[in-house]
Amino acid sequence: MASSAIFNFLPSSSLSSLSFRNSRTQTPNFYNPLIVKASTSVDYSSSSLAGTSTKNNNWVWKYKDNSVNIYYEEHDKGSDEPCKNILMIPTISDVSTVEEWRSVAKDITGRNGKVNYRTTIVDWPGLGYSDRPKLDYNADVMEKFLVDFINAPDSPVNNSDKDLVVFGGGHAATLAVRAAKKGLVKPTAIASIAPTWAGPLPIVFGRDSSMETRYGFLRGTLRAPAVGWMMYNVLVSNEKSITSQYKSHVYADPEKVTPYIIESRFALTKRQGARYVPAAFLTGLLDPVKSREEFVQLFAELEGKIPCLVLATAGSPKRSKAEMEALKEAKGVSKYVEVPGALLPQEECPEIVAEQLYRFLQEIYEL
Repeated sequence: MASSAIFNFLPSSSLSSLSFRNSRTQTPNFYNPLIVKASTSVDYSSSSLAGTSTKNNNWVWKYKDNSVNIYYEEHDKGSDEPCKNILMIPTISDVSTVEEWRSVAKDITGRNGKVNYRTTIVDWPGLGYSDRPKLDYNADVMEKFLVDFINAPDSPVNNSDKDLVVFGGGHAATLAVRAAKKGLVKPTAIASIAPTWAGPLPIVFGRDSSMETRYGFLRGTLRAPAVGWMMYNVLVSNEKSITSQYKSHVYADPEKVTPYIIESRFALTKRQGARYVPAAFLTGLLDPVKSREEFVQLFAELEGKIPCLVLATAGSPKRSKAEMEALKEAKGVSKYVEVPGALLPQEECPEIVAEQLYRFLQEIYEL
């Protein structure tokens, strides 16, 4: 989420967009998009919460000649009862982490309803607590990882009934939709939480040949030995920059940005190899599409195939808000819900986000 820049680059926030629609698992019943504004209070009277169990582990992703240790967490009730599987994917940014989904994961798995749920949160390669090798990161590489993680025989989310719901934030949401559109993954449903499609610099300065040359220079410098770390420390890896990002556009309420959040995110930026994915993200290499039209069309391709929920945010930056509204009545968007928060509502407002996601699950599995 770094939005500082150099060589005449100015701060900016990533775009985010949202979309959603109701349906059933066995026989999807798609109808006109439902647009909802979520309540800021949550009532748990209909389904009480129980204790949850958490396990963390590593899965080895084989990519070309690399074996990349991928960190993931599993949350469930710790029982042997059958569970429906949910994959939660963090927002792609320089401080991306499974931590942003933990509260939502525990909330959903702890509910006592007709169906039990097991949630798996996974860190992207090059981010969070996963290994950070010096790969040539781009949107295709990240999509390849997501497809492999879902489909591999030894994947923690691979199961015999092939029943998996995917929740993603930011670019992760759009990459999941893109993979589903191509038929590379076949989730039961997708929830897109503040989805984004453009990196911080391209959305502000465009993609003409002159700017692409500058992006390439900046990217190459960030990846270089010595000077790369120096520039990375200026642009990303400092507590002042991270605090500014979170208080200006990542969270809608600056008062919710705690010292722990800043310290934990700062620590992530100091991990070995931490600068490689941010170098790609800042300069647009991780962008799943190149325009709003392509973005909207991705969701349209899900029409009649996969139910898709979108959680828009009331406090998102202006550009992000515009992209969300482009999806409000778009094809492929089953239901569009506005919730409090900005670019990371699953962490800023976990109870409200969990409630909306749980209702989505009920519509799929219980109604």
